[in-house]
Amino acid sequence: MSTFLIIGGSSSVGSAILKDLLASGHKVFASYFCTPIEFKHPQLTSFKWDVLSEWGEETIPDEAIDGFVYCPGAINLKPFHRSTLDNFHDDLELQVFGAIRAIQGNLRKLKKSQSASLVLISSIAVQRGFPFHSIVGVSKGAIEGLIKNLAAEFAPQMRVNGIAPSIINSRMSSRLLNSDEKKDALASKHPLKRIGESEDISKIATFLLSENSSWITGQIIRVDGGKSNLL
Repeated sequence: MSTFLIIGGSSSVGSAILKDLLASGHKVFASYFCTPIEFKHPQLTSFKWDVLSEWGEETIPDEAIDGFVYCPGAINLKPFHRSTLDNFHDDLELQVFGAIRAIQGNLRKLKKSQSASLVLISSIAVQRGFPFHSIVGVSKGAIEGLIKNLAAEFAPQMRVNGIAPSIINSRMSSRLLNSDEKKDALASKHPLKRIGESEDISKIATFLLSENSSWITGQIIRVDGGKSNLL
């Protein structure tokens, strides 16, 4: 049994990951902010943490953490001329500085594991580029830079990888997928002709957290229905 920490465990992706880990017999600590984690399991401990605040050393028990996933995110789509510096700053706070706070706050516990794996979430907008995605691209581009540089710094003791999805069916994307017409239009832009699901991301995340990926670090795995390479 391994011990995992998921930041943003009440998100669609975070919830899918914690359920997969628990089903495999692991212990999971999972944070939430606005929406409590309703799922109950004897090996699950949930707690409230604001990613804009400093991490408290006493937040979780002083034990080795074998895997870490950072799930908080946002889809802030705006024309560049209407995007303010505050918009960029808020996105960086949530998606980048929050990850940094959580990793730094748990670094000693991650080092105790001797083989910890960290997984951060990016976006295909970093590689491809899309209209109105400048805010997303800046924050997720910073995440990819963090992934690669931490992977170099933490090797060989810890591995750090990222997942870059296209749009998936989740609470965060619900306003973009609030009709069958919108879903069909977005699905048609992917070679595999469907929208991704949270489980598509969780299966890759649990693989990257496991020893099955023990020779993988510093990588960004594109989970996007083929969109980043085939269109």
